[in-house]
Amino acid sequence: MGTAEIYEQLTELFREFFSNDDIVLKPDTSAKDIEGWDSFNHLSVMVAVETRFNVKMKTSELDKLANVGELVSAIEDKLERR
Repeated sequence: MGTAEIYEQLTELFREFFSNDDIVLKPDTSAKDIEGWDSFNHLSVMVAVETRFNVKMKTSELDKLANVGELVSAIEDKLERR
C-alpha cells in the first residue's frame, strides 16, 4: 500500500469519525486543525486506524506522533514489517 492510498483511507476514516466531509489531511495536519480531535477522541481514532490498516501500535509510538505525516510514516513502517 502506497502513501497516497494511506492518505485516502485515513481521510475517509477521519471524515467518518468526525462527521465532516470537508476534512483534507496533509502531512502537517494535527489535532489542533480538526474540531473535536481531543485527547479522548485521539485514542478512538488510533483504534480505528489500527483496525482499518490491520496494524498494532504501542502507546509509546502513539505518544510520539505530532501530525498526520508522522502517522502515515508509522503506518507505512508497520505495513512494511509484515
